[in-house]
Amino acid sequence: VQLQASGGGLVQPGGSLRLSCAASGTIVSLLTMAWYRQAPGNQRELVADITRDDTPTYADLVKGRFTISRDNAKRTVYLQMNGLNAEDAAVYYCNARVVNKWGLNDYWGQGTLVTVSS
Repeated sequence: VQLQASGGGLVQPGGSLRLSCAASGTIVSLLTMAWYRQAPGNQRELVADITRDDTPTYADLVKGRFTISRDNAKRTVYLQMNGLNAEDAAVYYCNARVVNKWGLNDYWGQGTLVTVSS
C-alpha cells in the first residue's frame, strides 16, 4: 500500500492550503484516514481523522480552521487548512488504516512540508 501526499508549500499567515493523500495498492477496505504533523523538535501529533462513514475528529488547535474530508471512490483524504499561523508549520503526514490480505495495518505517506511565513 502506498500513500502519496501532496499540496504542501509556503503560505503567508492567515492563508490557506489544501492537502491531498491518495492511497493505492492492495486494499480490501480503507478504514480511518488521518493527518498528522510533526514540527522540528516536536513529536508527531494527530491533526484530524475521518472514519469510513465520514465522521471527523479534530485536534483542539485546529478546530474551526481545518476541515478533513475523503473520497472513498478515489481512496483519497483531504485536509483544507484555513487561517494558517506559524504554529501550523510542520511536515504533514497522512495515515490510513487498511484491511488487506495481510490483515489490519496502518500505512504512512511520505510527508508534505507546510511553511507559514510572511
